[in-house]
Amino acid sequence: MTTKPEPEAPASLHDSTIRSLPLLHKGKVRDIYAIDDRRMLIITTDRLSAFDVVMPTPIPGKGKVLTAVADFWFKRLAHILPNQLTGDAPESVVAPAERAQVAGRAIVVKRLKALPVEAIVRGYLVGSGWSDYQKTGTVCGIALPPGLRLADKLPEPLFTPSTKAAVGAHDENIDYPECERLLGPAVAARVRDAALALYKEAADYALTKGIIIADTKFEFGLDEGGNLTLIDEVLTPDSSRFWPVDQYQVGSNPPSFDKQYVRDWLLQSGWNKQPPGPELPSEVVARTADKYEEALRRLTT
Repeated sequence: MTTKPEPEAPASLHDSTIRSLPLLHKGKVRDIYAIDDRRMLIITTDRLSAFDVVMPTPIPGKGKVLTAVADFWFKRLAHILPNQLTGDAPESVVAPAERAQVAGRAIVVKRLKALPVEAIVRGYLVGSGWSDYQKTGTVCGIALPPGLRLADKLPEPLFTPSTKAAVGAHDENIDYPECERLLGPAVAARVRDAALALYKEAADYALTKGIIIADTKFEFGLDEGGNLTLIDEVLTPDSSRFWPVDQYQVGSNPPSFDKQYVRDWLLQSGWNKQPPGPELPSEVVARTADKYEEALRRLTT
């Protein structure tokens, strides 16, 4: 009797099709399936979103890179805060014919109560923080010294939470009192302190690898005992702004290890930033994939 070979992993995965488990949620990049009342399967696809629109063209290998980067940080930062990982193999919870879809790009996680706030930590003045500062001298209501320039390192990292938006919508920055209202003062303080501690340790490590983590987004959940737990992705090129140290210069926006090639091409293409997104040229896809791979290589070797 011959054993039927398992399907080979696809070169790229834009949409997962796991039929042995019920689909719970399809996000911009991740597909989430229910395993049982305690666990979920999260598959990181090769989808890419820009300007809050999911592009029709996948970036081959992107999902595997994001999974590897997040897994690296989950292990490295576990002493600061527990995380969502169960340690179960993704291949063990799907049908044999579906294992190729999860190989290297999926994780089995605990079912937790996700908090309705994204924990943004900013170490440098850039993006919406720079725009805010130019208008008001503050970032999300936090006063900063006058005379700071684009990409300046901030005196201390800032915790600037936001609400979590649905696919196709924009996250909304909120001030700390609103964060306290949404989470309660005690949980809000735990989220703030954990986010700052995670960022500081990760940023210090990344500098030794030639990467500046300008800002990042964390998400947290609570387990049945009310313990704060790190969930979702962590410190990936999708959830963070990574800059190469050797190209950093105050006063300009350094190139980043993510989808900057895609953003630049879209801005030049005349696209109106409304769905559907345009198909991406092969050169833009290849250069974007290379930047994701470089981030993984730098951080983990």
